[in-house]
Amino acid sequence: MKRVAVVGAGSFGTAVAVHAARAGCAVTLWARRPEAAADLERQHRNERYLPEAELPSAVAMTTELAAVADADVLVMAVPSHGFREVLRGVLACWPRGRELPVVSATKGIEFEALARMSEVSAEECGRAGIPLRFAVLSGPSFAAELALGVPTAAVIASANEAYARSLQGTLSTRELRLYTSADVVGVELAGAAKNVIAIAAGVVSGLGFGQNTLAALITRGLHEITRLGLAYGGQQQTFYGLAGLGDLVLTCTGDASRNRRAGLALAAGQPVAELERDTGQVAEGVRTSRAIASLAERLEVEMPICEQMVAVLYGGKPVRRALEELMLRELKSEATL
Repeated sequence: MKRVAVVGAGSFGTAVAVHAARAGCAVTLWARRPEAAADLERQHRNERYLPEAELPSAVAMTTELAAVADADVLVMAVPSHGFREVLRGVLACWPRGRELPVVSATKGIEFEALARMSEVSAEECGRAGIPLRFAVLSGPSFAAELALGVPTAAVIASANEAYARSLQGTLSTRELRLYTSADVVGVELAGAAKNVIAIAAGVVSGLGFGQNTLAALITRGLHEITRLGLAYGGQQQTFYGLAGLGDLVLTCTGDASRNRRAGLALAAGQPVAELERDTGQVAEGVRTSRAIASLAERLEVEMPICEQMVAVLYGGKPVRRALEELMLRELKSEATL
């Protein structure tokens, strides 16, 4: 029986823990707050983030990172801004000389260093002198549906093909079909950038624009994500697959999308910080938008939708004006990437 540790007891971390237990793994779920762990232990469900799904008996709760040090697979399901700190805590407990088998379920970019989670992991493991095996799990997968066993397909990407195939075998079930990929860069950037486009999709819907507008936004958003990914060495097919187009469509249209809800809040004049405070959940696209814009600027990649969302979120630009400016941009061929 594989031992899977899930670090982060938010909605998606909880869903992965439920799924891994269903796949026959022994699961340890780490929560930062003792009261949260106690509630999960007592209620056998995550009432705050994922009340729909019951926690199987194979899921053990902990607040001690030392409890994950014997894991065969370590799933990191924490927000991007806390990833480095939590990983350092794991490494402080990890046996010296033993390889760290990380699976990142985080869809974001660290703003300070403009680093993907693969880069953060490599840097911190290098500093600790611990070998790293890294993979990223991404694709169109709302937490509640994954936990409830709704048929889902996703991607597990790793530069180590054997590791990707091992994870595919461990976590694939009748409910979750995993496809392997070697394109870690493309999968990470697609997962992070689509959240920013989803905020714009929420704005479009919140302002009462129709399906024509939403379809145009999603399509052009895919162009932006692809341009950025190719500039950083990603593979084009990644952006037209589950981790790219699939996740983008889900996040831009699904009612369970936190980033879409953030856009709806912006359209209604509600500060996003207030929304996050009310729900207790992080919309990764809010923080990631500046990092994506900075990455694009670094390689002179044009990302007008992302730029407008940064101007709205951090520059106080009215949302309606931002969308109008997108429509008034210079006309060009659609084939231009």
